[in-house]
Amino acid sequence: MTRLTPLPVEAWGDEARAVLPAYLRRPEVFASGERPMPNVLGLLARHLPLGNAWLAFNEVLARQTTLDPRLRELTVLRVAWRTRSAYEWAQHTRMGQQAGLTVEQVHAVPRGADAEVWSPVERAVLAAIDQLLDRHDVDDATWTELGGHLPATELLELLFVVGAYLCFAVVTNGAGLAPDPPTEPVDAPTLPAPHG
Repeated sequence: MTRLTPLPVEAWGDEARAVLPAYLRRPEVFASGERPMPNVLGLLARHLPLGNAWLAFNEVLARQTTLDPRLRELTVLRVAWRTRSAYEWAQHTRMGQQAGLTVEQVHAVPRGADAEVWSPVERAVLAAIDQLLDRHDVDDATWTELGGHLPATELLELLFVVGAYLCFAVVTNGAGLAPDPPTEPVDAPTLPAPHG
C-alpha cells in the first residue's frame, strides 16, 4: 500500500526540476516522457534537502568507489531480499545482471552464503551482510576472511553500502513506494511479501 505518493513531475517546483533529474545519466529520456520518472525521485521531490543529500551520497556509492560493481550489486540485492524491499529488489535485479551477476546468481541471492554459486569473496560478503543485518556487527572470523580479499577502502565501502541500502529499504518500505514499471523483463525470484 502506498503511504507517500511520489510527487508527479508536473507538480515539481523549479528547484526539483533543476536538481533531481540531473542525478540520472540521461535525464532527457524522462523529461521528454519517453520513460516515466523513477518513483524514488518523485518521493525525494517531496523533501529536496533530504532528496539532494541522499542522491549525492548515493552517487558516491554507485559511481565513485573502488568496490567491484558486482559485489556492490550483490550487496544491494541481499539487503533488498532480507528487508523485503520491493523497490530495491525490482531496480537492482536488473542492475545486478548489468553489472555481471548471472541469472543463476540472482536466483541464489535468497539462499545467501550457503549457495554453491559464490566465490570465496562473494561468500564472505554475503556472510558479513547477514551478520550486519542481524546484529549490526561482523564477527572477527568473517572480517578476517573479508580482509583477505578486500583492501581497507573497499571494506569501508561495503559497510556503507549495507548501511545505505538498509536505510533506503526502511524509507521505501515505510513509504510503501511501488516499484517502477519494468522497462524489460528480468529473470529473478519473486520477492516474498513484506514482514508483518
